[in-house]
Amino acid sequence: MRQALIAILLMLLLPSLASSAPAITCHCFTDRSYDPAKPTLADPYFLATTQNGFFALVFGVDKKSIVIKKQQGVSSEDLWIAYALSGRTGKEPDQLLQERKSRGSWRQVAATLKLQGGSVAEALKSAPSDERLAELVVDEALLRYRFYTEPELAAMRKAGAGDKELVLAALLAARSGQPKLKLYRLVKNSGDSWGGLLQRVKLNSSADIQGELGRLMGRMK
Repeated sequence: MRQALIAILLMLLLPSLASSAPAITCHCFTDRSYDPAKPTLADPYFLATTQNGFFALVFGVDKKSIVIKKQQGVSSEDLWIAYALSGRTGKEPDQLLQERKSRGSWRQVAATLKLQGGSVAEALKSAPSDERLAELVVDEALLRYRFYTEPELAAMRKAGAGDKELVLAALLAARSGQPKLKLYRLVKNSGDSWGGLLQRVKLNSSADIQGELGRLMGRMK
C-alpha cells in the first residue's frame, strides 16, 4: 500500500519537476561531413559551427565554451546580447545572463547599465524582441569586419537569411568570389546545399572553416 502511494505521488510530481527543469538544447550533431547522397544532411552542423566560430573570434573566447553554454540551454540570441553588453560595460557575460534570467528581459537588465550610444543601446530603449536585438548585434559584427556592406546586409535580411546563413554565405562569397545573395538563393531556391558549396571551395571540415574565418577577420579588422 505504501509503495502504491509513493508511486502515485511521484506521478503527480513529475510534470511539475519537468516544467521546472532548465531547458537543454542539444547542440550535438551526428552528421558532420558532406555526403553527396544526402547533400543537406550536415547543413545544420555547418551552419552552427560557422556561427560559433565567428562568435568566438568576434568576442575572443574559446569556441568550445560557447558550445557548452548552448548545450546547457542558453540561446544563441542571449549569448550574442550578453557578450555584446559585456564588451560595453565590463560585466562578465555569465553575470549578465543571470541578470537576464532573474529580471525577465534584456531591457530590464539594460536599465541598470550605463550604455552610451550605438544601435544596441538605442534598440533596448524600445524593447525589441530578443531575436531582433540579437540580429542587431550580429549585423554590427558583420559590418565591422566588412563581411557585408549595408545594402548587401539589408538585401540578405529581406530575402530571409538568418544569422547563421549570413555568416556562412559571407564566408563562401569571400572564398568563391560569388555574390552572397546568389549563394543564399542557390541553397534556398535551387536545391543546392551549404555542404555542397563548402566542398566546392575546399572547406571540408570545422577546422578548415575556422581557419578561413580567422584569416578573413584578421585581414578585415
